[in-house]
Amino acid sequence: MRENYVFHVFDSQLEAFLALVDKCPVDKRRIVPEGFETNLHWHVGHVLTVTVFHVFGLADLPEALPDLYHALFAYRSKVSDWKEEPPEWEVLITQLKEQRNRIHDMLQGNLEDRVNENFLKAENLGELVIATSAHLATHIGVVSAMLQLVRE
Repeated sequence: MRENYVFHVFDSQLEAFLALVDKCPVDKRRIVPEGFETNLHWHVGHVLTVTVFHVFGLADLPEALPDLYHALFAYRSKVSDWKEEPPEWEVLITQLKEQRNRIHDMLQGNLEDRVNENFLKAENLGELVIATSAHLATHIGVVSAMLQLVRE
């Protein structure tokens, strides 16, 4: 039952995030709204990168993203720091959906497995997934605000 709940929370947050970013017009994805240092393209890459880092990196499981993603989308990074073009929006969306499947496939039946001490204070894989869900919820709020600004 707990495993179903953990995956349901994660899936619900990810689906809400994907539905929200899907509402962004193509020509608005790279706009940095006033008061922000990032754009919606950055948020998609950041959510992907941090999801992989939280769930796989902190659990010492193999990560499946190029180092470039960490340089472009890590915590405290911003669009003005980009020295390279980021991966295309559609590529990031596809990879985010693939990571959702990878999380299910690799962690099914293993959510109680302990993880090393980490900054999220998670003690097991399930807690890493829940922390990632909370991170997604934060970005849902930020992206929602950004969408209102770029659509004006």
